[in-house]
Amino acid sequence: MSIQPFHRAQKDMLAARPPPATTTGTLGWLRENLFSNWFNTVLTLLALYLLWTVIPPFIEWAFIDADTSGSTGRECTTEGACWAWLDQRIDQFLYGFYTASEYWRVNLTVILLIPALLPLLFDSIPYARQLRYFSLAYPLIAAFLLVGGIGLEAVPTSSFGGFMLNLTVGLSGIVLSLPVGILLALGRRSNLPAVRMLCVVFIELVRGVPLITLLFTAAILLPMFLPEDWSFDLVIRVIVVVTGFSSAYMAEVIRGGLQAIPKGQYEAAQAMGLGYWQSMRLIILPQALKISIPGIVNTFIGLFKDTTLVFLIGLFDILGIARSLQQNQDWIGKVDAEGFLFTSLFFFIVCFAMSRYSLNLEKRLDTTKR
Repeated sequence: MSIQPFHRAQKDMLAARPPPATTTGTLGWLRENLFSNWFNTVLTLLALYLLWTVIPPFIEWAFIDADTSGSTGRECTTEGACWAWLDQRIDQFLYGFYTASEYWRVNLTVILLIPALLPLLFDSIPYARQLRYFSLAYPLIAAFLLVGGIGLEAVPTSSFGGFMLNLTVGLSGIVLSLPVGILLALGRRSNLPAVRMLCVVFIELVRGVPLITLLFTAAILLPMFLPEDWSFDLVIRVIVVVTGFSSAYMAEVIRGGLQAIPKGQYEAAQAMGLGYWQSMRLIILPQALKISIPGIVNTFIGLFKDTTLVFLIGLFDILGIARSLQQNQDWIGKVDAEGFLFTSLFFFIVCFAMSRYSLNLEKRLDTTKR
């Protein structure tokens, strides 16, 4: 008597089944990120409670009960925020003391910044080659538009202020500190003792001194040691100091990226017959900069926020304008929180945009998932 098999062998593959509903979509994301265990669940519930206690009162203060009309702070009679100053002071917050009839020059400078940045930030941009030439020329175009001369009315840099001053100092520092930081990082790793020592001394001295000290030195002490007939514009001095300060930190970030490159990459470049600068430009630096993206963007964000320190040396950036408004007799005691909230909104927009672009760039350059 033959023994029959308990069941027939499965010859066909089973059809793919959808994953459990609790592991995909919104529910899956919530379970993985917010309710993955009891500790995360407690933290999530606590955070939701704190948001519930903070956000509704803030919305009520900032929007529902806010006062938006009036020419002085005394006319703000509600218990909410006083936004009546916006229609009177918004130009100062944006343009500082720039001539009102010349605001179009500042606006045009900001508009032209967009095509100047596009070929540097994104791939596959139409007319990218022509735009790169425009990007190189943009600093000169921006300086001509803002300062004037040769057909345009001259505007002294002492009129620069508000968010325009933050952008001018911040963007100048960002654009200049990256190439200077790269050169300092390469110089610190140089085989030439004199070059290496100069770079090390500069980096360590600058990193060991607070930025505000350097700003005071440039604004107050430097003119004392110069001949009487010599004068350097204060805004230019600030840009030089901010660039040098950021370059020292940038050099260390990039040096860390260079040290992370395997020695075989350097040997491969030599085997291909590439010289030092060719190997750096084509092989080493692209990899080092990709590794250093988070640190580079973090340095840029810190630099941009540090532009508020110029208020301490007599330049009225957007934070300085907010402080001066708080001390104005017409608005004293009415715009303490409102001015800082308005100022922080501008910085949040710029810094958040830089951080999001950094994440996007990291994903685009990530070769491990291909």
